[in-house]
Amino acid sequence: MRDQYVDTQILDSDVVFTGAVWDVVEQRFVLPGTDTSLTRQIMRHPGAVAVVALDDDNRVMLMQQYRHPLRVIEWEVPAGLLDHAGEEPHVAAARELREEVDLSARTWNVLADQLTSPGGSSEALRIYLARDITTHPASERTAEEAQIKPHWVPLNDAVQAVMAGHITNATACLGILHTARHAEAGFADLRPVDDPWPARDHLLNGFLNS
Repeated sequence: MRDQYVDTQILDSDVVFTGAVWDVVEQRFVLPGTDTSLTRQIMRHPGAVAVVALDDDNRVMLMQQYRHPLRVIEWEVPAGLLDHAGEEPHVAAARELREEVDLSARTWNVLADQLTSPGGSSEALRIYLARDITTHPASERTAEEAQIKPHWVPLNDAVQAVMAGHITNATACLGILHTARHAEAGFADLRPVDDPWPARDHLLNGFLNS
């Protein structure tokens, strides 16, 4: 089984809202495999990366951060937007890990890929596993990031929190469960850091530029 990315015939495409981080685009297109045309409003997203950092004591770095749309202080993994032109995704992930929780890592692998909300957003997100961790002095953060509270959490405790519904952030859930699965398998089948990312390539070649 594999997701199939297709070249869709776009009849019209207009930016109807320009935001600080993402735009809303209205597109009229031909539904693949039919003669039917549809119109949809889509959040055009630059893409994102996230990191599950795992230390030598089998603990994962989780953080609490306030998210205003839901008025929630939720448990997350370090993450950020792919909003630096020309920056490779794994480099962006390393930057976010350092900026948000003052960590760096020597060993990197692709952990999981996620289409966050494909019914209304073009966001494609890649989650990395970072190991062989180095801790750095705390840096000064501003705005929402100033409220970040980092915590080293035993991996088994994190899995239990996901399964109990106490951690509900989709990226954190996916990253924690993938990490647990790979830990059980001795990290034998991890994907390389430069593993192909079809969703990102498809967007860069099409929708992000339309």
